[in-house]
This record gives sequence, C-alpha cells and structure tokens, in this order.
Amino acid sequence: MKILALETSTEYCSVALYLDGKILNKEILAERRHSEILLPMVQEILAEAELTLRQIDGIAFGAGPGSFTGLRIACGVAQGLAYAVTLPVVGISTLTAVAQKIRKQKVIVALDARMGEIYHAAYQQLTSHTWEIISPPILCSPQHSPAIAGNEWNGCGSGFEVYSKELALIYNNNLEQIHYGFHPQAGEIAQLALPKFTDGSAADPANAAPIYIRNKVALKESER
Repeated sequence: MKILALETSTEYCSVALYLDGKILNKEILAERRHSEILLPMVQEILAEAELTLRQIDGIAFGAGPGSFTGLRIACGVAQGLAYAVTLPVVGISTLTAVAQKIRKQKVIVALDARMGEIYHAAYQQLTSHTWEIISPPILCSPQHSPAIAGNEWNGCGSGFEVYSKELALIYNNNLEQIHYGFHPQAGEIAQLALPKFTDGSAADPANAAPIYIRNKVALKESER
C-alpha cells in the first residue's frame, strides 16, 4: 500500500509517503505560503521515492479542525491530484493525528483555535492505527472543556501550551503527563488513513471535505 498524505492545518506544511510500512516525511514552517510550496513538496517526495502519482494507491489529507485556509488548500490539492489519476481520497481528523503522534493509550488533545477557544477531543487507542472516540471533537473555551473520567490520561497539543493553567484546573486529577511541541503532521495522517484504504471506506474525491467545527473566522469588533 502506497499512500500520499498532505497536512496544512497549522503554520506548518507537511507531506508524507506511506510505503508498505515505511514513512517518508517532509515538513516546512510555511506560515502563509502553503499554497506555494505544497505541490513542489509533493513532487520532491515522489521523486525521492522514485514514484509517480499513478503508482500511489490513495491520497489522505488533514481534514481539520484547523486553519480555514489551510484546510481548503489540503483538501483542494488532494482532490486535484486524485482526479488527475483516479485515486480515492481520505480525510483524517487533525485531532486524531496529534493523538497518534504521542503513541499513548489514552490521550486528551487540545489545539489552540484562537479567539480564546480550543479544539478538543479525547481518544483511547484500539490498534496501532485506530482510535476510539471517548469525547467527540468540539470547539470550546478552555474553561468549559468537557470532564473526562478516569486517570492516566496524556494531554497534548498547542491548547495545553497556550492555556496550561485553565486546562490544569480541569484535568489535574486525570493527567499522567502533558506532552509539548506536538502538532498535526502528514506522517500520522498517512498511518490513520491506512485502515480506511484497506477496508474500502475511502471516498470519491468529489466527496472530500474539510472538518471546520468553527463556523466563523474572526471576532466582530463588538465581540472583542
């Protein structure tokens, strides 16, 4: 199985190739240059693997939540590449991708959503590439993060860095450890997409869509 993965939901731009169990990764701190550098990065990683797009079995992308513009870029490029060579597409939650990154059994993910809010979810690992949703993805203020039962949870994501005090008050008795410096990356997007490609649940490119959660980009002047 050969999977091309794209992830542009944060200030980073990353691409990855899953090649029969091995993963090639490329990542650049893109800030706002995702649309300029994503396709050249795809070309570079395919050349490095000595593959053409027609030799890929499917394309996965970070579907969100995350930057509105970044999500549209990843989805649009995945669709365009898939249409060009008739490939299936899979969108993967960026929250699950962060959980996959730290490789712990019980994970609470909080990503900074700006505007005083976080994207939040909690997962328990079932297999190396699948997770059970314990608390579904939501947008909330850190102070209103949902309670999670039990202990030995691991916290991760930029939300725990930006709102460390607020989240510590809620999860102090639940957390075993907080892991810093993790963001969604294409390597984990590829890993999580693997079961969806192998079980036939991948989608037609026309049905690929971002996962926004938030329905507006900025606060009005009266809301600030």
